[in-house]
Amino acid sequence: MSIVIKSVYEPAAKADGYRVLVDRVWPRGLNKEDAALDVWAKELAPSTALRLWFGHDPTRWEGFRHCYAGELDAIVEHWRPLAERAARHPVTLLYAASDEEHNHAMVLMAYLDTWLKAHGPRVGDVSVAS
Repeated sequence: MSIVIKSVYEPAAKADGYRVLVDRVWPRGLNKEDAALDVWAKELAPSTALRLWFGHDPTRWEGFRHCYAGELDAIVEHWRPLAERAARHPVTLLYAASDEEHNHAMVLMAYLDTWLKAHGPRVGDVSVAS
């Protein structure tokens, strides 16, 4: 089981495996070819309202994590195929935030890891719809 996070601005590596951009808005200054994505999963990003409320303010981190997990609870159909893929193949969640410690990709990675540890893989190699 392998899920890692990486800035979308870092060069792609073979070890990244399946590369998934998990931002709702396309990263500034990056063209689509240079991103080397397998899929742009906008639906996995926090809602616009939650993202704006958080504003990468570390004092709101715990509240953000809790609220974002609640949003993820409501969209199982979007993240579960990705979790099932990660049970068998490397997956890299890509984000554009400059804060490496307080970003939604960290929350999503922890959320998926927790689900996988509790449920394990359910089906074979599953792809995420773009």
